[in-house]
Amino acid sequence: MMLDVNDLNVYYGAIHALKGVSFHVEKGEIVTLIGANGAGKSTTLGTLSGILRSRTGSVKFNGEDISRIEAQEIVRKGIIQVPEGRRIFATLTVLENLEMGAYIHSDRARIQQDLEEVLTRFPRLRERRKQLGGTLSGGEQQMLAIGRAIMSRPSLLLLDEPSMGLSPILVEQIFEIIRDINNNGVSILLVEQNAQMALSIADRGYVLETGGVVQEGPAQDLLHDPAVMEAYLGGHS
Repeated sequence: MMLDVNDLNVYYGAIHALKGVSFHVEKGEIVTLIGANGAGKSTTLGTLSGILRSRTGSVKFNGEDISRIEAQEIVRKGIIQVPEGRRIFATLTVLENLEMGAYIHSDRARIQQDLEEVLTRFPRLRERRKQLGGTLSGGEQQMLAIGRAIMSRPSLLLLDEPSMGLSPILVEQIFEIIRDINNNGVSILLVEQNAQMALSIADRGYVLETGGVVQEGPAQDLLHDPAVMEAYLGGHS
């Protein structure tokens, strides 16, 4: 088991945002967390990244409890988050953004190799490598955010709403990229409001409602579950 999350209880002041959340990710899997706005999906990722703290429970990564270590140390252990809203550096060029993703590494030859692999995977970024990040389209910025994360050499990639604000054709592209990254050996925890797309590429899924896990199972089972279909898939699979 790569990631073992047990009994997370997270508060924003008096608001109980996560209520005993438990789940796991096996090495090589794509696991998705689905649920409505406010269900606790992004809070869960923030807790795994060390940005938020749980009052109870534990987060174990490759057998080590990382619940109390700092966010930058979690990055060094191989857990990398692509945040909601992309959060690229708007005043840096595409290349500079990608190089920022490699800040924890020092081997220049390996960094150049990683950079070449990212630019090969994202030809649009190669074309725009000297442009400022803020001048890119939404889809290009999402590709840049994912590319920057890959430069950190993740073993577990946390993706927070990667399809948000994108056209249907770009959503298809982004999910193909996610599948390709997984095929190259990176485990993925995907938070996504587009439940149908998320479940279509995931191995397993968890349904969050008001801060708690209410359902879990193989992604294909959830995709065809009548209750999940009604709540998150518009009544059809």
